[in-house]
Amino acid sequence: MGIVDIKNNIEKILDDNKAQNITCIDLKNKSYIADYMVIASGTSSRHLQALSEILVAQLKKLGIDNCRIEGKDSKDWKLVDTQDVIVHIFNPGKREFYDLEKMWSEEIPKEKAMI
Repeated sequence: MGIVDIKNNIEKILDDNKAQNITCIDLKNKSYIADYMVIASGTSSRHLQALSEILVAQLKKLGIDNCRIEGKDSKDWKLVDTQDVIVHIFNPGKREFYDLEKMWSEEIPKEKAMI
């Protein structure tokens, strides 16, 4: 399965499970940490937890079993690291506060890409 397929599956899984405002940012030429960043909002701390756990379980069924969840103790934010795609799931207030879409929207010369 290619990286774009993984990204598309992540977006579909999030959408099927009622994640809100799903956004994808292409990180190529911006960072070496991943190829894509997907950002979504949940409606409650339980929804954030459920979305992150469902995402990992569904990706595992697709053969992607090297995923891990960060922020397990946080009620406001979860991160699912699939290595090629990083998924941030926020409550809306925290998402607005961190504004990752704005932070990662600018084009960065390849020689200045972050590690």
